[in-house]
Amino acid sequence: MPRSLAVFLVFLRLGLTSFGGPVAHIGYFRAEFVERRRWLTEAEYGELVALCQFLPGPASSQVGFAVGLLRAGAPGALLAFVGFTLPSSLLMLAAAAGAGLLAGVAAEGALRALLVVAVAIVAHALWGMARTLTPDRARALIAAAAAAVVLVVGGPWSQIAAIALGALAGLLWSRAPGEQAVGLRFRVPVAVGVTSLAAFAALLIGLPVLAGLTGDGTIALVDAFYRAGALVFGGGHVVLPLLDASVVQTGWVGSDQFLAGYAAAQAVPGPLFTFSTYLGALASAGPGGAVGAATATLALFLPGFLLLVGILPFWNLLRGRAWAGALVRGASAAVVGILAAALYDPVFVSAITGPIPLAVAIVAFVLLGPARVPAWAVVIAGGIGGAVVGAVGG
Repeated sequence: MPRSLAVFLVFLRLGLTSFGGPVAHIGYFRAEFVERRRWLTEAEYGELVALCQFLPGPASSQVGFAVGLLRAGAPGALLAFVGFTLPSSLLMLAAAAGAGLLAGVAAEGALRALLVVAVAIVAHALWGMARTLTPDRARALIAAAAAAVVLVVGGPWSQIAAIALGALAGLLWSRAPGEQAVGLRFRVPVAVGVTSLAAFAALLIGLPVLAGLTGDGTIALVDAFYRAGALVFGGGHVVLPLLDASVVQTGWVGSDQFLAGYAAAQAVPGPLFTFSTYLGALASAGPGGAVGAATATLALFLPGFLLLVGILPFWNLLRGRAWAGALVRGASAAVVGILAAALYDPVFVSAITGPIPLAVAIVAFVLLGPARVPAWAVVIAGGIGGAVVGAVGG
């Protein structure tokens, strides 16, 4: 099987089963690409997550895009994005068309169970990453400090600050004498990186000018979603205020429609950024329908991918420095702390509402760990079990 096709099929399955939001996606990806397929080592995966967390855009989708790029080049990157995004985009398009796909007590029970399973997914990822990325006192302290920063300060900027401080601490306290540069190497030429960064800046500056000059609704739609994707740090729920300003405050989408779409976006697998599919389909600006949905979705994801491709060749150059290993080790340790903070809030506090959900999460954790059951199988079993309990109890 061609590598690019294999990448697409893997990400399509992840797009169908990755419930729980961007933090859980990091856990699903680790289970698939570090533990099951061994496409990446634990250290390489931690480095990649740290890099994507530091950039604007949807961090989990950027991680997936980068994994596809590493595995099968540019076609693999594009197919990874399509596979991971397509299922939730189609569901959100159906939601915009008025299909009640997620209604009923059985569906509600399944969704509650899937959120509980996400707790186990994140906890399992945290445990595995901590053993490799925080094996000594210095890096364990970096992880603890990063978790404290995120929990106490809050907000997307706290994650950026935690990674930056972690990298600095690693540079100061985690250097090995005579170490050699190791880690990820992306096959992205410098010219491609420069072109991507130039395109990112040109679109960010040029789209609002072009929209103002032409008065074209489609260009205005692209501009609104592109700016939202370019200016959001932390991804996921952080993009909601920007989207609200872009489509609700402009009168393109009603407030009730916006809130209904947000609820649906939380209930589907895959990236929360596919909320843009729903909004683009309903927006009074632009073509609307399926074309508007595709336009808004691509516009929201595009800036994050342009920035990632733009920074990769320079990351390669930086990564070639021997001292960069200490910087990456500190940043990766900070990622463990960020994941620990996210495991508590929002993952644990929103899903574990009593002793029964806690017991289910513990069982799922054991299945993922000692029993070595694949994450997708645990997700399917949890969803079916939750649907049955919901239907019987309802």
